[in-house]
Amino acid sequence: MKQIQQALLLAAAMIGIALLSVVDIVPEEIAQFAPFALLALFPGAWLVGNRRNCNPFKRSKA
Repeated sequence: MKQIQQALLLAAAMIGIALLSVVDIVPEEIAQFAPFALLALFPGAWLVGNRRNCNPFKRSKA
């Protein structure tokens, strides 16, 4: 799954929880912290960039 699709699914989940809270299916206290929990559970959906480029031990050939 591409990065944009993961981000859209994460946003849809956040909006869905907010809408469920409006109709009192999800308690308000849970809905307040749900976006932070979703970000913590699925960091790949919002962290951008290539993880292979972030190696501090890799030496560049200058």
